[in-house]
Amino acid sequence: MRKYSVMIAGHRTSVSLEPEFYAELRRLAADEKTSVSELITKIDADRTGGLSSALRLYVLAALKREIKAKI
Repeated sequence: MRKYSVMIAGHRTSVSLEPEFYAELRRLAADEKTSVSELITKIDADRTGGLSSALRLYVLAALKREIKAKI
């Protein structure tokens, strides 16, 4: 588990994530041609629970979509 400092809607905050989840967030942001901060801001706007949990769930959902598309 690591803390990552991120900018969300103009203010700094930190999230605690496993490096593997953060690496996937970076990859997903690149795939969407956006920055990690912009992707996290989008996820933050739609979340109902904690931010770190929302980020993990976003990554999980994206990976499930990718697997489903390959089947």
